[in-house]
Amino acid sequence: MSDTTTSPGRTVRYTVRDRVTDAVLIAFAGVMVLVSWSLQVNGPAWLLAADVVVGVLGCVALWWRRRFPVALGLVLGALSTLSETVSSAAIVAVFTVAVHRSPRATAAVCATSVAALSTHQLLWPEPGVPPVTMYVIIALGHLAVVAWGLSVRSRRELVRSLRERAVAAETEARLRAERSEAEARETLARDMHDALGHRLSLLSVHAGALTYARDAPAEDVARAAEVVRENAHRALQDLREVIGVLRAPVGESPVPAVEDVLELVDEARQAGTPVELRDEAGLTTGAGKVSESQGHTVYRAVQESLTNARKHAPGAPVVVRISGRRGDHLVTEVTNASTSGPPAYPGSAGAGAGLTGLAERARLVDGELDHGPTGSGGWRVRLRLPWPS
Repeated sequence: MSDTTTSPGRTVRYTVRDRVTDAVLIAFAGVMVLVSWSLQVNGPAWLLAADVVVGVLGCVALWWRRRFPVALGLVLGALSTLSETVSSAAIVAVFTVAVHRSPRATAAVCATSVAALSTHQLLWPEPGVPPVTMYVIIALGHLAVVAWGLSVRSRRELVRSLRERAVAAETEARLRAERSEAEARETLARDMHDALGHRLSLLSVHAGALTYARDAPAEDVARAAEVVRENAHRALQDLREVIGVLRAPVGESPVPAVEDVLELVDEARQAGTPVELRDEAGLTTGAGKVSESQGHTVYRAVQESLTNARKHAPGAPVVVRISGRRGDHLVTEVTNASTSGPPAYPGSAGAGAGLTGLAERARLVDGELDHGPTGSGGWRVRLRLPWPS
């Protein structure tokens, strides 16, 4: 439960704990008023009564000490010059300013209160106590109150700083998790595009052949239908693998290796694409070794290039060349010749999503991807990766 007051430029919300603290301090100041009044023996009765009234009003005014601390401290401090009973409320106001306001404001209010009480002692000296002793007591008492208030202020600022750091750390952790999730989605999207796009392109090529080659021999039709069936089955397997990656614990998701390039080449040949594999680095035979991430990147580069060749240059010869040496770079180059026939996917030309994802994948392993037309009208995709010794 809390109540709200509005100060210039901002709204201040007070808790039950704040109000309980205010009540305790007001009660303390009230007790000090009674003690001070009981010790007063000199002076007319009306003057003593007026002094008590001023002291009580000063205690009541402390209810607004959080809203107007400086103004209240200056007023109560000034009244301490004439009223001894209001001095306790003035000291509480000094404490409040030390907690809630700047050191400059604290110094001003404290100096006002010290000067006022010292003047009061000068006008009405305490019987039996040397004036210098009272001045020292007044000064040391105010310094102790200010030190206490500053310590409370420092503790609150420390707690506030720790809370802000905790909030900042939580926000940073949330943003980091969102960034990781976005990167995981991008990786999954690339893998789905590479794997399923490869299979579906095979399906489209052979389905198109069945559509246009209605007079083909039954043996050719059966062979094409078998390829369609087989690749539909493999596409379903690829989809299940992707779902398995989502369900598998971190680090347990299988990824294609560079040795699986041989399977890609065989599938492309079965689909009618003449592919020549030149593995000068010996990666597909196990003679050369690369990291898992590099091997996976090479596999995806060959897969995407064969898929694009099948889509945009059906039937054109393709050369897959893997070269390089340890301590230098590993280069994977896929080149397809030109074709005079129409593309297998007329509506998909220029989409470029696969090559964009492949370029991002290459950058993740400190590599680079180049692609573009050849001088003879074909197309070349070139992947260059570092190959540590």
